[in-house]
Amino acid sequence: MTALNGEDSPVYLRLRGTIAAGILRGDFVAGDQLPSVRALAAEHGANPLTVAKAYQSFQDDGYVEVRRGVGMFVLAGAAERLRVAERDHFVTSQWPRIRDYIELLGLDTGELLDVERA
Repeated sequence: MTALNGEDSPVYLRLRGTIAAGILRGDFVAGDQLPSVRALAAEHGANPLTVAKAYQSFQDDGYVEVRRGVGMFVLAGAAERLRVAERDHFVTSQWPRIRDYIELLGLDTGELLDVERA
């Protein structure tokens, strides 16, 4: 469910992450139509059924709506709700693994933050 899904994630989760990042960045705002299933599948070299699964998860979570015969559209408030969900997912699922890896490598988080700013 995260915009930061890695290469080891299932394709539909990576596609979902790509779409989520677009919504969070403002590439897709409330009322915008998302690319068609076929267009997104062609762009990413994915099976249309896989793209449909990613889109269905957004519909199930209430971030988009389907307008029959027209396409899928971003709902009002989707970016804010998605940001909250992504933050929660990061803090509960990803951050503990990242923190543990940082500790395993003996890295100093302050130094890491300073390197990022440089």
